[in-house]
Amino acid sequence: MQQETELSTLTILHTNDLHSHFGAMARISGMIKSERSDSKDDLLLLDIGDHMDRAAVETEGSLGQANVDILNLTGYDAVTIGNNEGLTFTPEMLEQAYAGLTCPVVCCNILESRKGTRPSWMKGHVILEKAGFTIGLIGATAAFSEFYRILGWDAVDPLEAIASEVKQLRDKVDLIIVMSHLGLPLDKQLAEKVPGIDLILGGHTHHLLEQPLRAQGSWLAAAEKFGHYLGRIRIIRSADGKAALQSGETLSVSDVNIEGKDEEVSRAIAIHRQQAMQRLKRTVAFTKQMLPVDYAEESAFANLLAQSVRRFTGSRISLVNAGQLLGDLPEGEISEGMLHELCPSPINPCRMKLKGKYILQSLEESLLPEMTQKPITGFGFRGKVLGPLCTDGMEIVYDPQREPYHRIIQASIQGVPIEPEIDYDVGTLDMFTFGIGYKGLALGTEKTFLLPEFLRDLLRMELQTAGAVESSWLPRWKRHMT
Repeated sequence: MQQETELSTLTILHTNDLHSHFGAMARISGMIKSERSDSKDDLLLLDIGDHMDRAAVETEGSLGQANVDILNLTGYDAVTIGNNEGLTFTPEMLEQAYAGLTCPVVCCNILESRKGTRPSWMKGHVILEKAGFTIGLIGATAAFSEFYRILGWDAVDPLEAIASEVKQLRDKVDLIIVMSHLGLPLDKQLAEKVPGIDLILGGHTHHLLEQPLRAQGSWLAAAEKFGHYLGRIRIIRSADGKAALQSGETLSVSDVNIEGKDEEVSRAIAIHRQQAMQRLKRTVAFTKQMLPVDYAEESAFANLLAQSVRRFTGSRISLVNAGQLLGDLPEGEISEGMLHELCPSPINPCRMKLKGKYILQSLEESLLPEMTQKPITGFGFRGKVLGPLCTDGMEIVYDPQREPYHRIIQASIQGVPIEPEIDYDVGTLDMFTFGIGYKGLALGTEKTFLLPEFLRDLLRMELQTAGAVESSWLPRWKRHMT
């Protein structure tokens, strides 16, 4: 009887939003190995997306292969994709990276636009047998439809797609688990609107549920971000023969000492880092002088970034925050790795129509220390603080002694003052369109997002443009002399 009880207990371990924090992965793998030895073959290991993040040199230098190798070595049973996989890699890159993955990629709401079907390496659901349970796994990811469309994907409504998969699976399995990279608000909606789901393992909004949350007929669980926690759920077979939650918790990864690390995973990470740094040594430009960046006022490196965005988007003016740059651009040979280190954010340029009043509002905010020094997280930003706005194609005369929001004396394009109600062609960043930082920049219309190029790609092209470095030293912001 005791043996039957053990065979009817399923342990589920789950990670989410690791964002290529490779430093935590060896500890997590060590914890998983320990659990696996205790649970025998009755363990299910799942990742809920955003395992990859191109801000990490291992991921950038291997185009995701480092992450896939760690997933394989750790022994995951299935993964879903997050926006960091789906939107920062082209479909071809993802297919190549996942070609070596030994477990299925499960995501039901991403389709190839050309065919209207999922790619061959992606499943809408899978059915697994563990601990005497028949388990149906469904995956879904946040539907940034406009961005996905540019890359050749259709991101369909996740709740409708999940409901369709649940309908197919409910009579065939004991347990339905949704691997949801949708965020907690949508996870709650999912529990309310789609009956038949037993467990929703969440991610995307980096929420921590120290114990599972009951919502309608489903349980919700999530393990925060960056490998801080490993989620653990135990499922038992109840007296009526149905799967039931026995317990759920999140285990602190930082509590694992160095002896608890998985040495095989540690070695693999070290090898990938070394190989990635070697690949990123390719020289892409040469500078005759150092270009500084400043997070309080105008600087040459930030101006170069603004130039690159204006040139790439073909806009009349550009507005970009200096916080995208993490340090000065040195004199001499510039490598791919240097640009990645200085501008790691997976942020894309965009072009929009923006009324002059929102441009002027943003410029005024750029003169406020509480804005320029504001810490920003999420939406692809990998810097520390927002930083001031840098611009190209525009000249601003200002008086820092005036009252806040009255410091801009004139902002002009080729000598013509900006008018509040006129729409202007502006090149800027996709991050701002989500209302992050300078919120006036979210109020544009006719937005065109330009993927898959990142800001570091634009910087590389600008550095290779004759006269661009010299132009970056020309002031755009000029103090009014009284």
